[in-house]
Amino acid sequence: MKIGVPKEIKTNENRVALVPAGAEALVGAGHSVMIEKGAGEGSGFPDTAYTAVGAKVGPDADTVWREADMIMKVKEPIKVEWPRMRKGQVIFTYFHFAADKELTMAHVKSGATCIAYETVELPSRELPLLTPMSEVAGRMAVQEGAKYLEKIYGGRGVLLGGVPGVAPGKVVILGGGIVGINAAKMAAGLGAKVNGSSALIRHSIAWPLNSMSSWRTESGLPSATRICSRTRSTPVIASVTGCSTCSRVFISMK
Repeated sequence: MKIGVPKEIKTNENRVALVPAGAEALVGAGHSVMIEKGAGEGSGFPDTAYTAVGAKVGPDADTVWREADMIMKVKEPIKVEWPRMRKGQVIFTYFHFAADKELTMAHVKSGATCIAYETVELPSRELPLLTPMSEVAGRMAVQEGAKYLEKIYGGRGVLLGGVPGVAPGKVVILGGGIVGINAAKMAAGLGAKVNGSSALIRHSIAWPLNSMSSWRTESGLPSATRICSRTRSTPVIASVTGCSTCSRVFISMK
């Protein structure tokens, strides 16, 4: 298959759909890969990193779209890209069709086969292509929140992790999905006092070896599990604190 990777042109989008290691894997499997000139630069990958593993560099977007059987992108094609889509071509990217009727109809009319990253599921119902973005979102949420606590950005001048003699900031997390778990991990690691719902505790206990492999409970894991299973319909508030040195997380039920 001929796989094309055009440069992302949506405002402030610096990611690239395929890193050199991915291009190498596809070439090794017998596919042909063409990446648009400069497509990887926003993510720190020069064209030479792709040519070194057997990929070709296309001079412009029109060439990449025209030559490819499958297009790999990060974000949905915007209006200027719609004329480049064609019947039978596979387009693999984040689409979020439900939020944009015009976008949806444009792709339907194109006749292309559109596969949305966010809808790809494993037999376990996990979303492997959405999970990494959720992990980033959870961690960035705390990072951005900490920034806007600073006076210079209009905050109260609160240091999230506190200092000797000054209490740390407080973080409240609603929900216990991938975003919530990663936000809690980041906030606890910074030394903040973190409060979350029972869902957060259930999920952090249920996934200790997956996305939360660095979490450790100091004590009470069996009792925490029993409490959560007993009160699935009743909100249970838990306090989560962490050690910034060893990354252990201490969970206490309230």
